[in-house]
Amino acid sequence: QVQLVESGGGLVQAGGSLRLSCAASGRTFNTGTMAWFRQAPGKEREFVAGLSWSGISTRYVDSVKGRFTISRDNAKNTVYLQMNSLKPEDTAVYLCAADRVNGIVRVSPVVYTSWGQGTQVTVSS
Repeated sequence: QVQLVESGGGLVQAGGSLRLSCAASGRTFNTGTMAWFRQAPGKEREFVAGLSWSGISTRYVDSVKGRFTISRDNAKNTVYLQMNSLKPEDTAVYLCAADRVNGIVRVSPVVYTSWGQGTQVTVSS
């Protein structure tokens, strides 16, 4: 089991940037794929971005390609989500998740075994 704690959310104007961090503890961090999801009120949890342990495999939802970048520092047990050119439709609670599988990035939330509590991102127009 991996324990995850997100930080870095906040209120930003459209066009602005935020950097989310996800600090992990537990033995499995360095072996599994990590991902960011988001959930807006009344909507299903949505895959945003994922990154394998090696960094070779990455995946983004189409709506954030070219604006968001996921990265990880295995030495610090931390995953980041750099979000640029933010839009009001990016407003949601952003959650970090860990998968026991490595090498591929899966988009279904049901396969991820560990979750953080989430951090709120609000983008004003």
